[in-house]
Amino acid sequence: MTEKQVDKDASADTYRVLARKYRPTTFGQLIGQDALVRTLTNAITSGRLAQGYMLTGVRGVGKTTTARLIARALNCIGPDGKGGPTPGPCGVCVHCKAIAEDRHVDVLEMDAASRTGIDDIRELLDGVRYRPTSARYKIYIVDEVHMLSEKAFNALLKTLEEPPEHVKFIFATTEIRKVPVTVLSRCQRFDLRRIESAELQKLFAEISTREGAEVEEGALKLIARAADGSARDGLSILDQAISQAAPTQNSGNGTRKVTEMAVRDMLGLADRAQVFDLFDAVMTGDVKKALDLLANQYAAGASPVVVLQDLLELVHWLTRMKVAPDGASDPALAETERTRGIAMSERLGMPVLTRSWQMLLKGLGEARAAPMPLQAVEMVIVRMAYAAELPTPADAIKSLESGAPRPQRAPSSAPASNGAPTSGGAHAVARSVAMAAPAEHAPQPMAQAAPQVVAHPLPQPQTFAEVVELLNQKREPVLATQLKRNARLVRFELGLIEFNPERAMPKELAGQIGKLLTDWTGQRWVVSIVNAAGQPTLHEQELEHVKADPLVKSILEAFPGATIEAVRKADEK
Repeated sequence: MTEKQVDKDASADTYRVLARKYRPTTFGQLIGQDALVRTLTNAITSGRLAQGYMLTGVRGVGKTTTARLIARALNCIGPDGKGGPTPGPCGVCVHCKAIAEDRHVDVLEMDAASRTGIDDIRELLDGVRYRPTSARYKIYIVDEVHMLSEKAFNALLKTLEEPPEHVKFIFATTEIRKVPVTVLSRCQRFDLRRIESAELQKLFAEISTREGAEVEEGALKLIARAADGSARDGLSILDQAISQAAPTQNSGNGTRKVTEMAVRDMLGLADRAQVFDLFDAVMTGDVKKALDLLANQYAAGASPVVVLQDLLELVHWLTRMKVAPDGASDPALAETERTRGIAMSERLGMPVLTRSWQMLLKGLGEARAAPMPLQAVEMVIVRMAYAAELPTPADAIKSLESGAPRPQRAPSSAPASNGAPTSGGAHAVARSVAMAAPAEHAPQPMAQAAPQVVAHPLPQPQTFAEVVELLNQKREPVLATQLKRNARLVRFELGLIEFNPERAMPKELAGQIGKLLTDWTGQRWVVSIVNAAGQPTLHEQELEHVKADPLVKSILEAFPGATIEAVRKADEK
């Protein structure tokens, strides 16, 4: 083996992925965590050091890196060996180098995901009472601390609350809600926020330049978007993109060019312009064009599920543009995207956008669970295209009330004649009304059909007696009889009834009557029982009225002791 081959093999063996190679070595290199950096810097400078720190956030935002930086800051002794805790560790002293290389004997790291039991914690805590071997502090870093068992947490509590002065605990977790409150109360908590897309793009651009790679701006945006706030995830994607890119032909130093299209193919994304075209075709009801666009994106390597996710993101963005138009001035947006997005948000109504969001959200779950995602996504596209032609309930009612003539319905799968997209507005209303009409009848003025949709007015009883009559009409004779014979009316208003019941009346009757009246009349009725003395019951009033009749009065006088039990109309059996 030649000397050149040996050097080449050694270089390959020492290669480190970008996420490890460009890991921050100072607090100043942490991006997107200004509040954390400011607090830790002030605490270390003033000597206000907590016994425990809890770092939480999504994966890849710098929790473990921050824990190691804290360990270096607390144990740094400076280039001359005489320094104290500092927010700017020197990076050249023996402690800084050992911690950076994960070989310091007094900085102990434990992965709670693989060591979750109480025995593991006891083994870790056995060394707490001993002073550090060479460093200023003995530091315990526990990653994914939420994975510890309940007994392990309990074993940790007492030591965490009152540790020796030479011991510091640093915990990291992605599931802060799974950490017991008793542990959280003993630590200073720092929430590491997601890193903004613009900050990630800037970071990736700098690293690409240092790696000798030429990455298009569009490719950087796609990588930052796929990273979802995680610097580590983004660097892993960037590493992959640079690896698959071929060196440019005119570059003698092996410069690699990463294009936007190459990143799209690598991530399985659809072209943004094609996503706009697909959604535009769906909103115009052009099913054939929409399916063709979906097939083209699938053939180009786009995942059907990712296409639905892109449509969901587009609908969300259009909705935000509609309620907050100032968002269109974001300089990160491409000019084509900004122009088409503003025009589309102005054209589509809010009911159409919200309906599209719900259908896409439901369709996304179906596509993920389907054995053939492409077919599931095609069915979602078809449903959305046909639903786009339907009017909202308010538009349909307005169309019926206006008496507009019914135009003939055009086939849903045919392209629009003039290419202009619709938003489910007047054109969709007219087509919906035409679809509701029987096919065998010729178009007629809508005014003739209007009487068919006129609803009967809801009953509005004006007296207590009318309430009892309404109960009889609605086939509730038991409730009607109870009110008539056992309810002494105290107060009656439209929507309010108060009565004093006889002992024979069930307690739940008032609530039943109130609910029925609310359902029948379309307005809220409150029926309540009170202790005040009320009027005679309707049955008693009816008897008194009958007794005043001269014929009935003479009969009662002729038959002493006779009583009237019921009063019926002449036509009743």
